Amino acid sequence: MSDLIPGVLDLLVCPACRSQLTWDYEASELVCTGRSCGLAYPVRGGIPILVIDEARAPHGS
Repeated sequence: MSDLIPGVLDLLVCPACRSQLTWDYEASELVCTGRSCGLAYPVRGGIPILVIDEARAPHGS
């Protein structure tokens, strides 16, 4: 989790549905844990880009 400042994940929520986010190490993105949402937000240079238009839709959607 070197791309993200430690502890910041506890403070962030999905801007679309307000669910918690989880870190996807391989993809370097934050993924919404909401069952009906699941958007994945990129992390660039250690900064989470929590903009819905920048998010990737979940696989299979």
